[in-house]
Amino acid sequence: MSEIGKYIYGVINSDSEELFDPGRTVDLEDVGSPRDAAEVVDNSGTSTRAYTVSFQGIAAVVRDMEIVDYRNMPKEALARLLVGHQQLVEKVMTRHTVIPMRLGTFARSDDEVTEILACGYMTIKDVFEKAQDTIEMDVVATLSDFGSFLQEVSQEEEIEQFKQSLLSKKGGVTVDDQMKVGVLVKRHMDKKKEMLAEQIQIALGRVAQNFKLHDLMDDKMVFNSAFLVDQNMQDEFERELDQINDQFEDKLNFRCVGPLAPYSFYTLEIKKAQFEEVDWARQKLGLEKDYITADEIKKAHRRSALDCHPDKNPDTPDIEKKFGEMTRAYKILLDYYRASNAVENDQGCYLNAEALEKNQVLVTTMA
Repeated sequence: MSEIGKYIYGVINSDSEELFDPGRTVDLEDVGSPRDAAEVVDNSGTSTRAYTVSFQGIAAVVRDMEIVDYRNMPKEALARLLVGHQQLVEKVMTRHTVIPMRLGTFARSDDEVTEILACGYMTIKDVFEKAQDTIEMDVVATLSDFGSFLQEVSQEEEIEQFKQSLLSKKGGVTVDDQMKVGVLVKRHMDKKKEMLAEQIQIALGRVAQNFKLHDLMDDKMVFNSAFLVDQNMQDEFERELDQINDQFEDKLNFRCVGPLAPYSFYTLEIKKAQFEEVDWARQKLGLEKDYITADEIKKAHRRSALDCHPDKNPDTPDIEKKFGEMTRAYKILLDYYRASNAVENDQGCYLNAEALEKNQVLVTTMA
């Protein structure tokens, strides 16, 4: 028999009791407690409404759902669940800034949801300070005529000269020669696309707080980026995008999706603390004691950052890797410290195996 758990959509900076469904948002002034009012069930016996579980000024938006492993679901089923996830989050966004939870996050009870909020309280409050009143806008630009673009690239002087050199070559043009032409065309094509992308990034970056580049999915795609935008700047962002669209009318097609919750910047993830990982992080930052404070973690991070920052050590082999490991170690220890201290901010935490057994739940932001 399948197990029903609490699917967590995200967290809001509020302790209000509310209900959410795909069609409307419900106040609880007239309907009582969220759990009572959420008992509208579908044919599977699970609630069709989401409701809030609160803890000290923050609240998780949850819904009764069958616990499934999203990692092993068929793509079509996963896509349907993703759409449902986003639709509910968008409904919550009409009233609140939402810090989204990773797709497929479940708890087994309201009490476990409360425990997650308690363990992640410091991290979540810190994220809200950065994300309050922000939205995500995703922008994609594709070539409107790939054939014309390819022809334009092929007429570059370097490519034309190389082609001419092949025409006078004894023995004719070989397969290897054709591959060299292809590589040359690809290099120039990528360079032109990078120049177009940079113009788009600079223009939209002026009206955004941050951005995160995503992978290009095919050769026609020139630009794929998420922008973190103050919700009061949405209209200005869209006007800037319209101007860029007009500027590149003959070359590019633009698609904008939003406003969205800040998925690309602040999505929360629930993890289990592993002793080996925490111990590795402690050693990486040069911390020898089993009991450490937040101040000691931050000082160790600053000290390590000075020793292995790429800008200060440009000639050191693998310095980027060392700096990345140091940054990851700092994040691991800080996440564990915050989970160990819950709401308190002036205590320390133990790093031994016994302590980790008691403080296994970590709430962190996805990298």
